[in-house]
Amino acid sequence: MADKQDLIRFGIMGCAEIASKVSRAILLSPNATLVAVASRSIDKARQFADRNKLPENVRLYGSYGELLDDLSVDAVYMPLPTTLHLKWAVMAAQKGKHLLLEKPTALDVKVLDEMLDSFQRNGLQFMDGSMWYHHPRTAKMQELLSNSHLFGRVKAIHSSSSYHPPPHFLENDVRVKPELDALGALGDAGWYCIGAILWSMNQKLPTTVTALPNTIRNSAGVILTCSASMLWDEEETVATFFCSFLAHETMSLAVCASNGTLNVDDFIIPYEETAAGFSYTSGAMFVDLHIGWNVKPQHVRVETKLPQEAVMIQEFSGLVKGVKYLGARPDTRWAETSRCTQLVMDAVRNSIDDGYKAIKI
Repeated sequence: MADKQDLIRFGIMGCAEIASKVSRAILLSPNATLVAVASRSIDKARQFADRNKLPENVRLYGSYGELLDDLSVDAVYMPLPTTLHLKWAVMAAQKGKHLLLEKPTALDVKVLDEMLDSFQRNGLQFMDGSMWYHHPRTAKMQELLSNSHLFGRVKAIHSSSSYHPPPHFLENDVRVKPELDALGALGDAGWYCIGAILWSMNQKLPTTVTALPNTIRNSAGVILTCSASMLWDEEETVATFFCSFLAHETMSLAVCASNGTLNVDDFIIPYEETAAGFSYTSGAMFVDLHIGWNVKPQHVRVETKLPQEAVMIQEFSGLVKGVKYLGARPDTRWAETSRCTQLVMDAVRNSIDDGYKAIKI
């Protein structure tokens, strides 16, 4: 456990459902502590604190501005609706707060760039709240995919992120309201698919992005289901994804390379909190008469002492500590990862709006 004086002090801006998970993660992380929570009213902040059994010394605020004025807050976790990100992220940067921003980061890359410029100018760390990158399983999958003998060159990728919530979600949730989160399923679920595909390609952007003509919108025009394909001309690699608020729960990623394949069914939220797995096959071929395979998939299990959201907090806090105490520069890799995802998400949306035409990046 770090000395209390070395702990990165978090404030949470907004009491969305996901904030309960992250508040727990902050309290579990060995190098972070939760010092403040803000909501649009003090009553909502108190209800959040009571519901999550927060320590009594956590300060509660009835406005976001009060939290940003709290000089004891080093970093802010912000799970606000996407349309509010620009205003409050820029204000956080102006107040000297490092930012862990819930995804999707912005409505488009122009807005994201304005936020990122603020953090760069002020020498502050930025990261989006995609938790799966931080699970040790992800590092293990990357290690294997980087083995050219086992996998070779990536040729095809598919990812799916979907769930079928109850009717009240489709009628009342922030994620289906155009004035709050206009990206709908593309921003909420598709963000993960796009991120996983780009991760598989070491963050290299595709040459073209083309939405597929299966988009379903609600009466307000918010996307409930969509799919898209991506093409990398030089690598001759193709990727597809499916995201939806209208289909059974999926969180899958499949990577097919020239020498092997990798499959994971729960890459966004592992089936278990303390361990996660995936399978891979290398050098597979049919046996004589095509009555079977010469190898079976290898199953890999990766254990973790902390849930992936707490590992995210730990890694983010380590970067903030380096900036605050050691004179380090912010790690721009995370901002670049968010920006790549945002660029592809923008291209999917533009393709949908333009009659499913191919969009060059």
